[in-house]
Amino acid sequence: MKNLVIGGAGFLGSNLCDALLDRGDKVICIDNFITGSRSNIEHLRDNKNFRFIEADIITLDIEKINFPFVPDIIFHLASPASPKDYICYPLETLRVNSIGTERCLNLALKTGAKFLFTSTSEVYGDPIETPQKETYWGNVNPVGPRSVYDEAKRYAEALIMAYQRIYKIKVYIPRIFNTYGPRMRLDDGRVIPNFIAQAIKKNPLTIYGDGKQTRSFCYVDDLIKGLLLLVETDYHMPVNLGNPDEFTIIELANKINEITGLNLPLEFLPPVVDDPRKRRPDISLAKKLLGWAPAVNLEDGLRRTLYYYMKGEK
Repeated sequence: MKNLVIGGAGFLGSNLCDALLDRGDKVICIDNFITGSRSNIEHLRDNKNFRFIEADIITLDIEKINFPFVPDIIFHLASPASPKDYICYPLETLRVNSIGTERCLNLALKTGAKFLFTSTSEVYGDPIETPQKETYWGNVNPVGPRSVYDEAKRYAEALIMAYQRIYKIKVYIPRIFNTYGPRMRLDDGRVIPNFIAQAIKKNPLTIYGDGKQTRSFCYVDDLIKGLLLLVETDYHMPVNLGNPDEFTIIELANKINEITGLNLPLEFLPPVVDDPRKRRPDISLAKKLLGWAPAVNLEDGLRRTLYYYMKGEK
């Protein structure tokens, strides 16, 4: 298969590039390094099946790029994904999910490629329904500070479905729940890299709010397997991909302390605006459609991730 991975130097994107190349595929990776990193793809530089193009799909006409091959699948992962990043880059986040998504869809229409867009559990907002099913419409504040990400992803889903209904192109909309693992930036602001960075420095583990808010953490290898299974189907509606095991932030902090043996104190800070109180996916559809469920539990995933950073990798 020939793949175009947009946002391929990011956390998820670079892990996806690895998985595609490992199975013998060809990959073109596009990134502008707003939140991605050259170090994430440095090991691929000499791979004959990999090519990198530094470009911003918001300002560059993607249809006019001289690609070395016509892609079979376009993976659109290009967007800031952590609250710290999308609040720092609000307009870029809105544009890459709107203008950028439409440009990618037009390329898919022109080439006949399949199109996968990484949506997010944030389309559910601060959910009233838990666990969250794909049929749940969500509870999003459209004018809050997080809306630049939440509403951008919701708009992109609407745009993709319009293209699917009008042009019948093959589209895929995984709604990704909290994912973690090697290559997350330790300064990206999300809770697991925050805790790991603090553990490395032996600083207190900072918790925003009372720590009783919950998250469901999926190890990156499991998530990538889900994406690759999804593009083998003909299903075009949203599909939740995440780990249904639910933990409070305090429980997560305690696991970090247990694994590291550091017994770091917990430091409580004011809550973040519009921070969801609950986050847990219903993955019944993914199980039925893909035969997929996460294989890596939180403790094993945290051990792998901590090992990656503590052995000195960036």
